[in-house]
Order: sequence, then C-alpha cells, then structure tokens
Amino acid sequence: MTTTADDVWRLLAELVEAQKETDRKFQETDRRFQETERLIKEVSEQQKKTDEQMKKTDRKIKELGKQIGGLSSKFGSFTEGLALPSMTKILQKKFGMNVISPSVRVRKDGEEIEIDVLAYSNGEINTVYIVEVKSHAKEEAIDQLKNILGRFHHFFPEHGRKRVYGILTAVDMSADVRKRALQEGLYVARIHDDVFKLDTPKDFQPLAW
Repeated sequence: MTTTADDVWRLLAELVEAQKETDRKFQETDRRFQETERLIKEVSEQQKKTDEQMKKTDRKIKELGKQIGGLSSKFGSFTEGLALPSMTKILQKKFGMNVISPSVRVRKDGEEIEIDVLAYSNGEINTVYIVEVKSHAKEEAIDQLKNILGRFHHFFPEHGRKRVYGILTAVDMSADVRKRALQEGLYVARIHDDVFKLDTPKDFQPLAW
C-alpha cells in the first residue's frame, strides 16, 4: 500500500490532536494536584486554629476549676465562721466546755487529722466534743466524723481518759442524714433563723468514743 502525502498530513494532524489531548490531561491533572494541595493547606490551617482554640478552652476550664475550688473553700470557711459563735455558746452553756479551738490540724506518724472545732474540759466533766461543720451534710460527712472520733486519742494521747463525742453541724441536712447521724450516736446541729441549734430528741443517747 502506497502512503500518499495526504496520509502523512492526516497522521501528523492526528498526532497534533493527540498531543493537545495529552497536554490538556496533564493540565487537568496539574490543576487537580494544585486544588488538592490547596485543600490540604486549608485543612492544616483549620486544624491549627482548632488546636489553638482547644488549648484556649483547656486553659479556661482549668482556670474555672481553680475559681470553683477557691469558691468552695471560701464557702466552707464562711460556713465554719458562721457556725462558730453559735456552737461556742452551745459547747460552753450546755456541755460545760472551757476550751474551744476552731480549725485544729495535727500531724503525727505521717498521718494528719483536721478538726473544724475542738472543745474539751478537764476536772469533773473530763470530756471532749468534736464538731464537724458542713454547708450541706451528706452520708459521707457521718463517716468522716466517725473516722476523726475513732482516731482522736491516737493524735491527742493527753486526752486519753476523756470521753469523746461528735456533733455534726450543717446548714442543710436531709431527714435521712439526720436520722442516721442520731442512730450512730452523733449530736446534730442545724441552722435556724441564722443561728445554729442542737436538733436532737430529748431521749437521745450519744455514743462516746
């Protein structure tokens, strides 16, 4: 078969079109690569912004936690301060205590005990009262006070011959918590008209530790 000039020109024309198509595909591929790179960059920048925002949020959460912790501590101190005048009168007039000390903390043998109010009297009375003050008394407060009562003589051997009683004092206390505290032999004191008063029945029998 003889190849004519027309055939040659036709083949050249086809090669030119094929090259154009190839160039077009290369350009399309390059455009897609550039678009992909742009998207990756955008995602990366967005991730950086998200990370920075999360760090800021973490800092705010930590700061809020510190503020809440400080507020809780201040509220606890406020409650103890509110209870002290009333409990001092009760401890002096009703129980005959002549030594009353708020916020007592003692460390011994690597252990520590913290008492909201410690009151005692020597001589004929020869008794100790430990007051646990709570803004809102829960079941755990009873266990906490009993734990302190049970460890008291270890930390205060000088009061070894004294009977030790517990008083659970709270601004807010449910009927169930009050009932259990009394059953456990603990005195109960609650706030009434801005004054803390004993809230124990006449036939109540306190438990001595």
